[in-house]
Amino acid sequence: MVRQMININVIGAGLAGCEAAWQAASCGAHVTLYEMKPEKKTPAHRSDGFCELVCSNSLRSAELTNAGGLLKEELLRMGSLVMEAAYASRVSAGGALAVDRDLFSGYVTEKIRNCPSVDTVSREITSLDFSDVTVVATGPLTSDALAEEIKRITGDRRLYFYDAAAPIVDASTVDMKKAFFASRYGKGTADYVNCPFTEEEYKAFYRALLGAETAELHDFEKGDSLKVFEGCMPVEVMASRGEDTLRYGPMKPVGIRNPETGETYYAVVQLRKENEEGTMYNIVGFQTHLTWGEQKRVFRMIPGLENAEFLRYGVMHRNTFLDSPSLLDGNYSMRDRKDLFFAGQMTGVEGYIESCASGFVAGINAARRAAGLGRLVFPPEMMTGAMARYISTGGSVPGDFQPMNANFGIMPPAGMKIKGGKKSRAEFYSKRALDAAASFVSVISETRAEIERKTQAI
Repeated sequence: MVRQMININVIGAGLAGCEAAWQAASCGAHVTLYEMKPEKKTPAHRSDGFCELVCSNSLRSAELTNAGGLLKEELLRMGSLVMEAAYASRVSAGGALAVDRDLFSGYVTEKIRNCPSVDTVSREITSLDFSDVTVVATGPLTSDALAEEIKRITGDRRLYFYDAAAPIVDASTVDMKKAFFASRYGKGTADYVNCPFTEEEYKAFYRALLGAETAELHDFEKGDSLKVFEGCMPVEVMASRGEDTLRYGPMKPVGIRNPETGETYYAVVQLRKENEEGTMYNIVGFQTHLTWGEQKRVFRMIPGLENAEFLRYGVMHRNTFLDSPSLLDGNYSMRDRKDLFFAGQMTGVEGYIESCASGFVAGINAARRAAGLGRLVFPPEMMTGAMARYISTGGSVPGDFQPMNANFGIMPPAGMKIKGGKKSRAEFYSKRALDAAASFVSVISETRAEIERKTQAI
């Protein structure tokens, strides 16, 4: 008996691309994974490895009553490589799942490179005229040449928005006589460094931030209208919305007390670990487009950071996403070109784990397509399925499609009155989703068995 090989191309080795490649390979496909690094990098890329986290190192909450936490649990139970890597490289961050970004990237890179069913090719792809089933997962930093190719294929039905990353400081240069470790409301472990402001200090910082100089856009970004995704709002843009916006946003002091003195503060900037050793910390919520010189000047006004050494300054870059409801089906394939799939933030899912989930769905469905099987639609009662449905329908406001994080609002309603408020509602959705996921694991296993049968030839 000779095995009939099914071939799939995956373009882009970010979270979505690596997850898609891994799932397709797990289903019995042979995958060629194309990644333009290290030959070519965008201004935001630093490393040569796969699954590079260019913004925050936090994958957000791991709590099951949080929509993002629920999505993580679904993926973990279904066999996600990205989630496996995340827990293998986890750093302390209270109730959030944060990772050492180098260990995380290294884990995924090693797994992919050692997988016998995946060939990795370092090459920039500029044409999508492949004969095999292909998954495009080049993310928000798609190269100009490939972006033009996507424009040709989709008829220019794509949009732009801007994303930003927060600065990282050397932990040894934080003045711990002014800053302190504490948990919020005394719950969980004290994993965050807190830099407290008096009212006078906050107002001086606020004025300096408003007057600070922003960096010039790159040439390829000039001419685009400046649209910023709310979840990655630059701190200076947020500040422009009003004096108290930061105090009720990333600098919210409620629930934080100095454990030594019991003192509360007017505003607080928090620092989160970048690695388990605790030698690097990022400034939480301080994504920025300020010039590097201005970042150094203004952010050193934060109490405790007067002499901080910046290991990485904040950066801002253009992201690209499709008008997916007019283009994509519920399995992330193009409606008028079924052999072409898209995954990751390019589809309009917003967030690391959301990108991973889209890659998970696209990878399995690409393998099914290559084997001549029908599409596999994940149930909308699961957050994974709800995200896919949102991407393919655009939600409740036609013609106003915007990137979306995982949230309970995109899931089917409960169909009954739930007593106990927001927490009880979240618990209901979470239980329903995990029950559906438990049943769907067997469906995924059957997909692998179906492909095995389809690819056997006498």
